[in-house]
Amino acid sequence: MTRAKPEPVQVVKQRRDAALTALFSGVPYINYLGIRFDRRGDELTAILPFDEKLIGNPTLPALHGGVTAAFLEVAAIIELSWSILWEEMEGGRLDPAAIAANPPRLPKTIDFTVDYLRAGLPRDAYARARVNRSGRRYASVHVEAWQDNRTRLFAQGTGHFLMPEGGD
Repeated sequence: MTRAKPEPVQVVKQRRDAALTALFSGVPYINYLGIRFDRRGDELTAILPFDEKLIGNPTLPALHGGVTAAFLEVAAIIELSWSILWEEMEGGRLDPAAIAANPPRLPKTIDFTVDYLRAGLPRDAYARARVNRSGRRYASVHVEAWQDNRTRLFAQGTGHFLMPEGGD
């Protein structure tokens, strides 16, 4: 019996990156804020590049609290969606090319609580989310955001989400 030759790593990487981009690129607010994602395997880091339009208090200056909350919520929703897509793609149950043509529906926020730990400075921000629970109908996600030092968070949040129909 002949074993199938594995795909080149670059082909797999490009397909996964295209699936991730398709997941969030159709959301206008994510594009407006400029949020992007760095993927290392199945781990995502959300990146909010600094832009003057994100400043809420020009006296300090500090990131607007609404921008911070939106950044955390987006990071949580995309991590939750990506964790589901990742399992489907790696299990061979979903063709990553199909995601670009028909992006999945994103979970809907039930509630989202933000803890503002310090002012967000006028520089790039990063966030990582952790899915605490993901079921057929409901999910819980925790997210942490930092700027220069991963151990000095400037905000964190916890959200509960209604899963799109057909999700497991």
